[in-house]
Amino acid sequence: MPLRERIGVLGGTFNPVHNGHLILAQNALETLDLTRVLFIPCSMPPHKTSAGLLSAEHRQAMLTAAIEDDYRFELCDVEIRRGGVSYAVDTMSELCAGSPSASFYFIIGADALLELHMWKNIYRLLELCTFVTVPRPGVDVCSLEPGSLGLDPPWPERLLQGIIKGRRIDISSSDIRYRVAEGMSIRYIVPRAVEMYIAEHGLY
Repeated sequence: MPLRERIGVLGGTFNPVHNGHLILAQNALETLDLTRVLFIPCSMPPHKTSAGLLSAEHRQAMLTAAIEDDYRFELCDVEIRRGGVSYAVDTMSELCAGSPSASFYFIIGADALLELHMWKNIYRLLELCTFVTVPRPGVDVCSLEPGSLGLDPPWPERLLQGIIKGRRIDISSSDIRYRVAEGMSIRYIVPRAVEMYIAEHGLY
């Protein structure tokens, strides 16, 4: 019987993709022995303002440039194709239907863990995939208690067990956009190919 494929899922605006995203994905891939990681740029974020969000074309082009030399990483345009507000439960329903024999691991930062109780149809989503939480600056994962997650048992306990060790990379897309707007360097913060794409197209 063939082994069940283990697929990581990393969603976001990727406005732009940066080295923190890549390190987070690599950490999850190695820690969980994943087959590959899907990078899924959203169409419209449900919990953030869309102001300043680049077109899907630009964001996908930067993602492609960032991961093209790593066969373990793939761009998945499921949310862009679907359009509208991008809800994780819809995305995971579609991915599971397309690959019923695979196990999916949804990768989030610790800041998102505290917001899961507000996600659309969260209990359905929790049944579709395993959540993997990577530490983020500003969130002390060691002090988190089940009651702080705002979810019914047994999910808080399971989610807290899904916290993995990782490097706390303090990089944000908003800071990158600010640095570009101010004429500051983003070298070493984003992949060189992404830096070149931003400059070539005059983005941000």
